[in-house]
Parts: sequence; C-alpha cells; structure tokens
Amino acid sequence: MSDLVVLGFDGVNAADEVLTKLRALQKEHLIDLEDACVVIRDADGKVQIKQALNLTALGAASGMSTGVLVGAIAGLLIMNPLAGMAVGGLAGAGFGALSGSLSDYGINDEFIKELGGSISNSSSALFVLVKRSTADKVIPEIESFNPKVLKTSLSNEQEEKLKAALAAHSTA
Repeated sequence: MSDLVVLGFDGVNAADEVLTKLRALQKEHLIDLEDACVVIRDADGKVQIKQALNLTALGAASGMSTGVLVGAIAGLLIMNPLAGMAVGGLAGAGFGALSGSLSDYGINDEFIKELGGSISNSSSALFVLVKRSTADKVIPEIESFNPKVLKTSLSNEQEEKLKAALAAHSTA
C-alpha cells in the first residue's frame, strides 16, 4: 500500500526542486514513487497544477502500438499490411489519447485542487504517493528546503515521527 505525503514549501520553485531530488533518489532505489504532483500558487493567488504523469501521452503511445499490431494483422487479411498498420496506428493513438485523458491515476485530482487552493500565495506544495522509502536517507536530502507536512495518509505515530525528523534537520 502506498502512502500519500503532501509537503508545503515557501517559494514557488521549491516543490519542483524537491521532486527533481526525489527522482534522483528513486534512481538510487532510496524511494519508490507511484505518483507525484506539484502545485504552485503565485503571488496573485493563481494556482497551477503540474502532474508528473501525462496520461494522455501514455495512452496515445500504448494505443498506437496496439493499433499498429492489430492493423497489421487486419491488413494481412486484405493483402495490404502497411495500410492496415497506418490506419490501425492512427486509430489506436486517437482512442488511447482519449482514454488517457479521461483516466485518473494515483492522487485524486479533486483532492489536489482542494488542498492546492488552500496554500498561501508565493508558495508551492508537493504531493507524493510513496510505495516505499528509506526515510533516514531521504529526509536529509530534502531538509534544506524546509518542508512542512500539510497532509498524510500515514498513521498518527508515523506522521509525528516524520514531522519530528524534518524539524530536527531544519533546526540543526
């Protein structure tokens, strides 16, 4: 089961920088992210949401590959596999993009919008869905950004440990 952690930051670029750091830590197998999202609220109060996964592009790519395969097989039946591949690829990409744009994966979009609207101006928040992490190695890497825990799906005890670890590192 994955845990949701929402961290708040002063400054509009901090959440993006932390996400970049977490992706580097993921390559080192110190954290396993299932999904992530950055929310920025500018000085005027306008909220911008940046999803880490582009489901429309993923759907189009998988739909196109499936469509090419099905189109080639269908094209063999009418003795023109290249035309079948082309038509199948275009149709598959279109249907895949449509299904990807209508999907909701990972963190609930309504929850992101609701919590994103509550952060203060000129700040940002990072929503991460974590499958697994090595907290004693991850926390020191992000503590310089002074994150504040805004929301978690952790147990009360785990949440308090996380807050204490972040506070200990930021005051040290």
